[in-house]
Amino acid sequence: MSKGSPSPARVAVRKTYKLFIGGKFPRSESGRSYLVADTNVALASRKDVRDAVLAARAAVKGWSGATAYNRGQILYRVAEMLEGRRDQFVGLGVPADEVDAAIDRWVWYAGWSDKLAQVYGGANPVAGPYFNLSAPEPSGVVGVVAPAEPSLLGLVSVIAPAIVAGNTVVVLVGESAPLPAVTLAEVLATSDLPGGVVNLLTGRPAETAPWLAGHMDVNALDLAGAVDPDLAADLEIRAAENLKRVLRPVPAGHDWYADPGITRMTALLETKTVWHPKGQ
Repeated sequence: MSKGSPSPARVAVRKTYKLFIGGKFPRSESGRSYLVADTNVALASRKDVRDAVLAARAAVKGWSGATAYNRGQILYRVAEMLEGRRDQFVGLGVPADEVDAAIDRWVWYAGWSDKLAQVYGGANPVAGPYFNLSAPEPSGVVGVVAPAEPSLLGLVSVIAPAIVAGNTVVVLVGESAPLPAVTLAEVLATSDLPGGVVNLLTGRPAETAPWLAGHMDVNALDLAGAVDPDLAADLEIRAAENLKRVLRPVPAGHDWYADPGITRMTALLETKTVWHPKGQ
């Protein structure tokens, strides 16, 4: 084609959003995807759930062993990166006030990282010449069924309290509004967060959640977005097989903008108590 001649019509290059597992963006092993707002979004499978749990388990030791100060720094870095991409989330249809609330929530949880042990742990009074100290520890791998609405604030409100306490998460994102979630994954990948701490699977939670709930290497289950009562009941039954701790679905009309309190953090903690002689 000579210079100055008319350009032929270009073929549209449709973006394909992938999964977020172990800090990487693999395609679904099933090869499946579905169309959302003229983009392709991966449709996760049972094998993807297993891969995500493996990645989350591998990240537990390093993340839970990091200092609370370091975890707080990283959560704050997520807020910084999210602030820098604020307009992109608004462009995806997320209301501006919801993006702002999601940024503020990362900052709020970041501030809790080095205070949680002081509030939830402490020295216990005992009758004897001993120190008796209780300290919170993370449960391990937490499976999460994320709320569909509000798509960004709801997602942040279930991820941040789990990871600030030292847990790692496998999050199932609803089929209706996955784009804020996969864009959040891009933020997390550039925020100093170690690979595997957060793993995001898009698709149909009704299809993948049973495999996550029944997985023997998942320690706790947050059913915040499991609005179907039959599905939620089935997931609880599967979770009981290895005594997972379960957070039940949030009630309809829950105000995600309200002060979240510390319940979501403390519900995903174990308490370790140690005795030590005082000496003479």
